[in-house]
Amino acid sequence: MSGATSGATSGATSGATSGATSGATSGDTFDTLRQLLPDWAKDTRVNLGIVASASALTPRQAHLVALACAAWGGQARVIAATRGESAAHLDAAHVDAAFAAATVMAMNNVYYRFVHFMGDAADYAAMPARLRMQVIGKPGIDGLDFELACLAVSALGGCERCVRAHEQAIRERGGKKEQVHEAVRIASVLAAATAAMRAAAAAAASAA
Repeated sequence: MSGATSGATSGATSGATSGATSGATSGDTFDTLRQLLPDWAKDTRVNLGIVASASALTPRQAHLVALACAAWGGQARVIAATRGESAAHLDAAHVDAAFAAATVMAMNNVYYRFVHFMGDAADYAAMPARLRMQVIGKPGIDGLDFELACLAVSALGGCERCVRAHEQAIRERGGKKEQVHEAVRIASVLAAATAAMRAAAAAAASAA
């Protein structure tokens, strides 16, 4: 894992979020996360199994997508559990790529969602973005795999233009609609896990 990525990860466990994420360790897995999720999130406990059972994706693709979505969510226990769960499937280059997908799509989703909201008549679509995003062209891993991660994060970010663009890029690289569907299913589960952990931490803090 690169210095930039490791710094971002360690930072997620400090400061304002430390109370919500205390106890995160490198040994966390989805089993750890299942134990932490409250009973009202029991569906999410079960749905975490989607990552391992996503038959349209390779294990590497599924775990790459999951880690990118966890990174986008920014909840340290979810990130730690997803990293631990993916350890057997993702090397350092793929871990970095997952964090890179989360980061570049966080930027692009905001920008291109705004352009989409304003419509063609507003002329913003004709303006150059002038935003550096070289990692999309040179992600350091297979292009199809990276596009799947970008698509999943864009679904979380709610950017229609980005979702459509990355779905098209996936299909152009030989990807199938079943792979797209599985990637978005994984994104939805990681979103639920992140929301549950944040809500549980907030509820505990308010009751203290």
